[in-house]
Amino acid sequence: MIVRTLKDAENSDRRVVTKTWESTRMLLKEDNMGFSFHITTIYANTETHIWYQNHLESVYCMSGNGEIETLADGKVYPIEAGTLYILDKHDEHLLRGGSEDMKMACVFNPPLNGKEVHDENGVYPL
Repeated sequence: MIVRTLKDAENSDRRVVTKTWESTRMLLKEDNMGFSFHITTIYANTETHIWYQNHLESVYCMSGNGEIETLADGKVYPIEAGTLYILDKHDEHLLRGGSEDMKMACVFNPPLNGKEVHDENGVYPL
């Protein structure tokens, strides 16, 4: 059994901070579960270009607000507490923080190793 607290993970090398978001990686590839699980904060009034060419992701908004725009069709979807979005087609998108930080629970398949940040194309490497 694996037991971790968010507080402990935030105070370890499992926390990754960038200009527009921070992510605490609660479960990683090394845990051998076949997926990774993250608590991610998207900062208010920011925009992040993301294109997970190597991963599928499911995201549940626990608090805050913002929006996601799919670049293939220009559709914009509002995000608020209780919203789930699934990037099931490696959707290239812009994720925008709204008037307050968004706290998200995220699942990645295949799992992340832990230190990934988006490259110049918005991609996480395998």
